[in-house]
Amino acid sequence: MKVSKITSYTLMHKNIPVVDIDIYSDERRTDIESIGEIHNPEHLPIGTLEQSKKDNTTHDHHKLETWLFGRSIPASRDGLKEAMDILKDYGIHSTSQLVLKSFALSLSDQYWLYPKDSEITWEDVNFFHNDFSTDVGEILLGNKPKDVDKIDFFSPDNTLDGWLKKKWIIVGGKRMLMKGGSGFTHQEPFNEVIASAIMKRLNIYHIPYTLIHEEDWKPYCLCEDFVTPDTELITAWRVMETAKKSNNDSYYTHLLRCCENLEIPDVKDALDKMLTLDFIIANEDRHYNNFGFIRNVETLKWEGFSPIFDSGTSLWYNTSFVGETVSCKPFHANHKKQLALVNDFSWLNFDSLASLEDEIKEIFMPSKRVDDYRAEMIAKHTMENIRVLA
Repeated sequence: MKVSKITSYTLMHKNIPVVDIDIYSDERRTDIESIGEIHNPEHLPIGTLEQSKKDNTTHDHHKLETWLFGRSIPASRDGLKEAMDILKDYGIHSTSQLVLKSFALSLSDQYWLYPKDSEITWEDVNFFHNDFSTDVGEILLGNKPKDVDKIDFFSPDNTLDGWLKKKWIIVGGKRMLMKGGSGFTHQEPFNEVIASAIMKRLNIYHIPYTLIHEEDWKPYCLCEDFVTPDTELITAWRVMETAKKSNNDSYYTHLLRCCENLEIPDVKDALDKMLTLDFIIANEDRHYNNFGFIRNVETLKWEGFSPIFDSGTSLWYNTSFVGETVSCKPFHANHKKQLALVNDFSWLNFDSLASLEDEIKEIFMPSKRVDDYRAEMIAKHTMENIRVLA
């Protein structure tokens, strides 16, 4: 028998009620059934508003639904099929249902679903201050649940984006993201550490990554959550949804125009540094959802460009031929064309990159899959990319 349910919620922005919504869920679909009263339209998720003919703000049902269930674990997540085979035994038939299991809470922003007629508060449930379960995270990593009779679904892993295996953990009170690698080399965690080393040398605002190894030899990288209880990450994609793109604008120009309209400061300088870094490390996957902007939740004031994160799909991670030409994102598919968008390299201190070649090889030393020759070639071609900039 198909079990279906409609639940009434208020979408909250920390302690601020935003909009009433009814959500339908069964084994086949989970979506917004209806939208009720909008309490504070200025707090609606970025990019879910449209302008009506009368020039007053209206709400878009489809955009809100896309935003809400866009918080789900993506279908591209490595090992997701195997994880869902396990979760189905516990009544979870889609990643959208997982979102509802933890009130749609995240460690990237302060939005959440408040069930009508309940007495819970943001202070009671947010993951910044409260402990959370690692059961779902373990299953997503390919591990068996610790207690097969009962799984605790209250976890920020339910709304964790990205295709690599990953989970949130708490280390010394800090919320840390643990992320693995892929393919034969499992190179991505090492790449994150190398990208961090380059950005530290060049004084680029970034999130530092460190390496750890599990008993199964597989490498993982760790980084601290850069979002606080008072801030949120708004991705470039969400920002670009705030205005219709003109046919005369490139996507790069459209992003800059949207940022200007929202009064986000110092965007061009930050983009220059990000695109330069991506050229140096031959990054292949800087899509619009893995860079963005920081906004204050209470005041809605934009603080600026987020620290750079998620640079692991780089350094020829998925090819046997280190140094070959690779494609890129988000503004062009060609790295040299994308680099041409940068018009200021005055901040680039080449002296700070001295001895980088040796550091890259040293970072790869713990790897059981990246041999000395591959590490040497990666270091060599990274330095060649730097020389192109000189």
